[in-house]
Amino acid sequence: MEPTDKPTPATPRLRRDAMVAAICGAVVALMVGASYAAVPFYNWFCRATGFNGTTQVATSAPSSAPLARKIAVRFDSNVAGGLPWKFEPEQTEIEINIGQVVTVYYNVTNQSARTTTGQAAYNVAPLTVGAYFQKINCFCFTEQTMGPGEKREMPVVFYVDPALVKDSDNDGLNTITLSYTFYPVREPAARPVAASEAGKPKDNPKGDL
Repeated sequence: MEPTDKPTPATPRLRRDAMVAAICGAVVALMVGASYAAVPFYNWFCRATGFNGTTQVATSAPSSAPLARKIAVRFDSNVAGGLPWKFEPEQTEIEINIGQVVTVYYNVTNQSARTTTGQAAYNVAPLTVGAYFQKINCFCFTEQTMGPGEKREMPVVFYVDPALVKDSDNDGLNTITLSYTFYPVREPAARPVAASEAGKPKDNPKGDL
């Protein structure tokens, strides 16, 4: 006699389990890839929109004349742990016309007996001003390598975009704070030496832009 209970074929179940495993693997890979892409995408988004107080990068001065309206700009400086630098602005606050191109200076000193490298992160407050704070030149765009005891004067060239006055979110705004924080760079990027510079003594620059 044949048994009354016949075994269920295993092939459909194995195919279903394999499909579920493949889908789960694809989801995990997508999540890992997204996590790696999130940081550069976030940085790009902040630079493009001024989100979170990220300043903009300008290539030239504004085409229109400065406005009569004035605004105060305060300068803040910080150094993260692990970087033996003294870092401070030459002026803590200035008053400028909106649309006026201004150059200010920060002073930095490597207080250690060894060569160290840092790079600055920056933002402005209030956060709504990021899209209107235009920097033409700034030390924050590159790594800064300082020799033992070296002192350096670092310029920042900027202006406040006249379009700010048309933004109702900034009505009544009187003060902007530009803040920098230097962080240590553990493994500085190698800098190629031009053929014309090979073998020449290096000057001590006042600012590495």
